[in-house]
Amino acid sequence: MARILLMDDSDEIRALAARVLRSDGHTVAEAGNGKEGLRLLREVGADLVITDIVMPEREGLETISEIRRTRPDLPIIAMSGGGAGTAGDYLSIAKALGARRVLEKPFGVAQLIALVREVLGAPPPGGSSPTPSPP
Repeated sequence: MARILLMDDSDEIRALAARVLRSDGHTVAEAGNGKEGLRLLREVGADLVITDIVMPEREGLETISEIRRTRPDLPIIAMSGGGAGTAGDYLSIAKALGARRVLEKPFGVAQLIALVREVLGAPPPGGSSPTPSPP
């Protein structure tokens, strides 16, 4: 499957998302902030980046901007639960900066898997809808 770089400063969210992505067959590199994530991107590469917005060291919007400068075609999913502003504000800015899709926290496991598959170009049978076709 894909090499995914996952950035989130919440150990719990990062661990859960990484476990879910690995169970779906992906290889996952984890970073606790954008600075560490950009280093990992240079060192190990990625087919997809999933980044939180509100993080220490280098926050997600800066990280998305940097990735767009160096890897303009790399798919990015931005996620946020808010912070000083609302999650919707951050996610709208992330899309404007080049995130292909956005995900508002809290999100479900099935929602994460469906979005990753969609962004990677592997939609479920019947189109890009996350709803499976009836048997």
